[in-house]
Amino acid sequence: MRRLAFLLVLLFSLPAFSEAKHPFTFEDMMKLKRVGEPVPSPDGKWVLFSAVDVDLAANKKTPHIWIVPLNSGATSVGAGDSPARRERILIPDQDGDRPRWAPDGKRFAYLSTKEGGSQIWIADFDGAAGAVTSVHKLTSIATEAGGELWSPDGKNILFTSDVYPECADEACDARKLKEVEESKVKAIIFDRLLYRHWNAYKRGMRTHILVIPVDACVGTVAPGCPAGAARDLTPGDYDAPPFSLGGQDDYAFSPDGQEICYTSNHDKVEATSTNNDLWIVPVNWPGNATPADVLAKTKNITADNPASDSTPLYSPDGKYIAYRAQQRPGYESDRFRLMLYDRKTGKSTPMTQALDAWVGTFAWSPDSKRIYFVHESEGEAPVESFSIDRPYDPNITVDGNPKETARFNFDVVVRDGYNDDLAVTPDGKTLVFTRMSISFPTELYRAGSERTVAEQLAHPPDRLTHLNDAVLSETAMSPLEPFRFKGAKGDKVEGFLVKPPNFDASKKYPVKFLIHGGPQGAWGDDWSYRWNPELFAANGYVVVMINFHGSTGYGQKFVDSINGDWGGAPFEDLMKGLDYAEQHHAFIDKDRECALGASFGGYMANWVLGHTDRFKCIVSHDGTFNNESDWGTTEELWFNEWEFKGTPWTNRELYRKWSPHLFAANFKTPTLVVHGQLDYRLDVSEGFQLFTTLQRLGVPSKMLYFPDEGHWVLKPQNAQLWYKTVNDWVDRWTKKP
Repeated sequence: MRRLAFLLVLLFSLPAFSEAKHPFTFEDMMKLKRVGEPVPSPDGKWVLFSAVDVDLAANKKTPHIWIVPLNSGATSVGAGDSPARRERILIPDQDGDRPRWAPDGKRFAYLSTKEGGSQIWIADFDGAAGAVTSVHKLTSIATEAGGELWSPDGKNILFTSDVYPECADEACDARKLKEVEESKVKAIIFDRLLYRHWNAYKRGMRTHILVIPVDACVGTVAPGCPAGAARDLTPGDYDAPPFSLGGQDDYAFSPDGQEICYTSNHDKVEATSTNNDLWIVPVNWPGNATPADVLAKTKNITADNPASDSTPLYSPDGKYIAYRAQQRPGYESDRFRLMLYDRKTGKSTPMTQALDAWVGTFAWSPDSKRIYFVHESEGEAPVESFSIDRPYDPNITVDGNPKETARFNFDVVVRDGYNDDLAVTPDGKTLVFTRMSISFPTELYRAGSERTVAEQLAHPPDRLTHLNDAVLSETAMSPLEPFRFKGAKGDKVEGFLVKPPNFDASKKYPVKFLIHGGPQGAWGDDWSYRWNPELFAANGYVVVMINFHGSTGYGQKFVDSINGDWGGAPFEDLMKGLDYAEQHHAFIDKDRECALGASFGGYMANWVLGHTDRFKCIVSHDGTFNNESDWGTTEELWFNEWEFKGTPWTNRELYRKWSPHLFAANFKTPTLVVHGQLDYRLDVSEGFQLFTTLQRLGVPSKMLYFPDEGHWVLKPQNAQLWYKTVNDWVDRWTKKP
C-alpha cells in the first residue's frame, strides 16, 4: 500500500502531458499537410488522395499524391507500423494533385506542374504492392489542363481548360496566348459585364470541357497527345463549367461513356444571373465535326428552372442524373435541393423537399438505390442518405409551404462532426469521406454505409489517415463550446466560444470577437487556415463567435432573414450574443474586447465601427464601406441586387440605410484595415475609402495592403504577415501594459 502511495505521489509530481504541449503557432499550422478528397480504387482496396505541403521559407505550396489501404482502420502512424498498414506518398519526386482512378484500377490520372503549367499525367499502378511503376505525361496543351475525369469505359479523359472561344483548335489557342504574352500593350477591351471574376480578368477566354482519347496518347513513341487530339465538347462563348471556388465537379460522364452532362450559364447578362443549367452532349464525334455540329446536338435539360442547377452525377445504372438546384433566380443563397432527373421521361423530381437544409456533396450507392449526402446543421455537417424509391408529394415546391415538413425519408449515416467529400466503395459497404474539427484539420475517415443512429453512435467512424498527428500532439488546443441565447426577433441564436491554452477560470481574459462572412455562412466545428480560432486564442484570448440571422445550418427562413436587413437583426444578434457570453463567463474581460471580420464580417466590422464604442479595437478585412460604390465595382451583381432589392437608382434608400460610410461621424474605435488589390468581389477601393475616412477623422488606424492577393490571403509568407499584423494590432489595444 505504501509502495502504491509512493507511485501515485511520483506520478502526480511529474509534469502533466498537456503542460508539455505548447500553444498552437502559425509555424505549427504551416507544418500541417492539407489533405484532399478520398478516391477509392475500383477493387476497393486502396484510397488515393492528395496532400499539400507548405514551405514557408520558399513561400510555396506543393501537393503530392498519397495512398492509404482501405483496411488500415484507426491504426496510427508509428515506428512499428507496417508500411502496408498506413498512408504513404506515392510519387515523392513530383508534385501531383486531383488523382482519379482508371476504371480498371491499373493506372490513375493526376495533375502536375512538373514541366511547367498544369498538365495531365498518367501513373501505372501495381495493385498488389500498392506502388507506382511508371508515370507518363498525357497533355501538353498551351492553355493548360485541369479537372480531369476518366470515362467509365476507360477510353477517354475529359478535362477543363481556359480557351479562346473563337478558336477551333489548340494551335489557334496557343498562337493567341503567345501573342498576348509577348505584346508590349497590356490593355484589355471588353464590351460586357463579368469582365473580371474573383481575382482575374477574363481576357476574352472561356472555360471549356475538352476530351482526349487515352490510348492514342499513352504508349506512343512521342509521349503525350499529338497536336489536335483534344476535342472541345462545349464550344461557344460560354463558361462550361462556370467559375467555382471548390466542391463537387460541375460535369460528369454517363455510365456508358457516350455522353457528358455539364453546368453552364447561357444568360445574356451573366453578372446578374444565377441561372446555371445542365446540358448534355455526346462524347464521340467524327473527325470533320464542327463546333456548330456539337452545339446542334447539345441539349438543355433544366431549361424550365430559371434558378441554378449544378453538380450533375449519373446513377450507376444510367437511369437518372442527380443534381443540386435552387428555386429563386438571382439568389445565390437559396436552399440547395437534391433533384433527380429521369433520363427516359425527361422529368425532374425534388428529393429533399422535406429537409430544411442545404445539400452539399453527394454520392450514389453502386446499386443506384440510395443517395448519400452531407448538409450543414447547427455548426456540424452530418451525413445522411435516402432511398430514391420513396414517393414524394409533387405539390411541395416552395419554401415556407407547411407541407415542407410533411414527410421524411432520411437515414443518418454519420451523425456528428464536420464531414464532406463523400465516396462509396464499389461493393457499397463502406463510405469514405473527409472530416475535420476546430482542433484538427482534414483527415480521411470511413464508416459503414448503412448505419442507424444507434449504430453509428456505438461505432464512430474509423480514421484512415494520420498525416498531422506528430504536429498536433505537441500543441495545446481547446474544444469548441456552443451556447444559445435569445437574439433578434426573439429567436434562439447559437454562439461558440474557444478558450486559450492553459486556461485558468480565476483569471480575466481579453476577447477576440470574430464575425463570419457570407453573410450566408456560419461558424462551426470545422478547420480554417485563413481565420483559425485556435490560433487567435493561442496567445491568451477567449474567442467568441455568433451565428447571427442569415447564417446557414438553421433553416432557410433563418438564412433569408438577412435579406434587406444587413445592419438590423445580425447586429442585434452580435451584441446580444456578446452580452450573453460576458454575463455567463466571469473570465471574460468586457473592457478588453476587439471585433474582427472579413468579407461580410468586414462590412459588419465597419457597421460596428459606426454604431457602438464597446470595442477597444476593430479589424476590417475586405469589407464593404460604401454600398453604392461596392455595387459599381463588384463583379457578381446578382448578389448586391438581391440583398438590397434592386439597384442604387431603383432602391437607393435601402443601399444607403445599411451603408457604413454614412455613419462615419461616429467612428472612434482604433481600426486596422486589410485589403487585397486582386479582390474583385469587394474591390480594394472599399478598403481605401475606409482608411482615408479614418485618417481624416483622426481615428488611430493602419492599413495592411496586399498587391498580390485577392479576397483571401493565400501565399504562406503573406499569411504569416497577416496573422502577425492582426494579432499585434489586437494586442496593442487589449493587452495590459
